[in-house]
Amino acid sequence: MSPADEKMWATLIHIGGILLAFLPGLIGYIVLRDRGPFIRAHSATALNFQITLTIVYVVATALTAILIGYLILPVAFVLGIIFSILAALAANRGQGYAYPLTIKFFS
Repeated sequence: MSPADEKMWATLIHIGGILLAFLPGLIGYIVLRDRGPFIRAHSATALNFQITLTIVYVVATALTAILIGYLILPVAFVLGIIFSILAALAANRGQGYAYPLTIKFFS
C-alpha cells in the first residue's frame, strides 16, 4: 500500500469512528493491519479509543440513575468527536496520534 493510501485509510478510520463507533477501527485493524506499520498503528489506536469510549458510554448511562451520568454523556460525546478529528488530521499529515485517556487493548 502506498503512503498516500495509508494516510487516506487511517484518516477514514478515525472519522468513521464518529459515526460508526468501533466498527471502522475493527474492520481496519482486521483487514489493513498487515499493509504497513502506519495503518496498523492508526487502526489499533482508533479501535482502542472507540472501545474505551463505548465503555464510558455504558458506565455513564448506568450513572444516570444518580444524575452524574447526564453530565458525563455529553462531555464524552463532544470529546470523542474532537479527539477523532484531531487524530484524523494527524493521520492525514502522516503523523502518529495518541488519544488521551485510552485503554490499550490492541497494539
